[in-house]
Amino acid sequence: MDFALNEQQEMMQTLARDFLTAEYPDKVLRAMAADEKGYTPELWKKMAEMNLHGLSIPEEYGGVGDFLDLTVVLEEMGRACFIGPFFSNIVLGASAIMESGSDEQKRKYLPEIAEGKSIITLALTEESGKYTPDAIQVKAAQRGGDYAISGKKLFVTDAGTADYIICAARTGKGDKPEEGVSLFIVNMNNPGISCKPLNIISGDKQAEITFDDVKVSGDNILGETGKGWPCVEKILQKANTARCAEMVGLAQQALNISLDYAKERIAFGHPIGAFQSIQHRFADMLIDIEGSRFATYQAAWRINEGLPAAREVAIAKTWTGPACSRVMHSAHQVFGAIGFTEDHILHYYTKKARASEFSFGGIEHHLERLAALY
Repeated sequence: MDFALNEQQEMMQTLARDFLTAEYPDKVLRAMAADEKGYTPELWKKMAEMNLHGLSIPEEYGGVGDFLDLTVVLEEMGRACFIGPFFSNIVLGASAIMESGSDEQKRKYLPEIAEGKSIITLALTEESGKYTPDAIQVKAAQRGGDYAISGKKLFVTDAGTADYIICAARTGKGDKPEEGVSLFIVNMNNPGISCKPLNIISGDKQAEITFDDVKVSGDNILGETGKGWPCVEKILQKANTARCAEMVGLAQQALNISLDYAKERIAFGHPIGAFQSIQHRFADMLIDIEGSRFATYQAAWRINEGLPAAREVAIAKTWTGPACSRVMHSAHQVFGAIGFTEDHILHYYTKKARASEFSFGGIEHHLERLAALY
């Protein structure tokens, strides 16, 4: 496997880095972390003009590039500590429709996503906080050709700004927990939906969604009724790989700003970067980042090629989450007290890294997945 970026990926990397440097400086990050929506229509429109919303969506639906291109851009978004519904819209919403949507559903939703006109997210997690089929307890009762969804979903990303939610609900029971799980495309304007914002340390926008007898047409089911869990598995593989790409970017930027600080901060008449103990930290940080990058891109490549990727995704998440946390810890040791203050940007990266480590399953979940695969 060749880890070098091809010409198109290098172009996407440069494009994304230049765009985020110009449009998403630290002051915008601070503003978006405090903002209720986490993005502005102006920024969203500029992203659409650059075809960023169409990444990994097939060209026939207005998209551009593939999952590896998306991974490259997500790493750059990690460098900027980007906050906004891009991840939920492309990695969660669009992926679900591409995996299981009918031709009609793809023609309806994917062009709108690619043009930045619609935001779609995924409602999966419930009270248990697990990412396993037995955790799906929200029920969808059949009523003629329609369904009525009732129950509660937690930690739904960008639900407050979403136009649609793809809700995993139980339409029946089988011999195995994954049997009877269905995916519904739910319009957020449907009666019976309530959205309660949650206070998340990373600055990302998440919500608690309550479905109170929400009526959904049977035409809005993704794939076959009761057979939605294999689609969820594929979405989770993409989501975990995408989170790893963001964490690689977070860690790389933490290393970059720590190096700059170590060259400028003078102690005992020398830049602190001249001290061996600091140099050792930087070496360890680089090892963690490079290992994370290789594991992440290996998983992304297998997903992009349509190959089995469960093992590689679990390895990437198991390594990258703790590695990114170690990098953040070392960055704080380099900066000292200033790195812990609200005035400094580092704490945004640290909080996002910590939240991302547990997003879509923490290390214990993925170690169990690895054990089951051997």
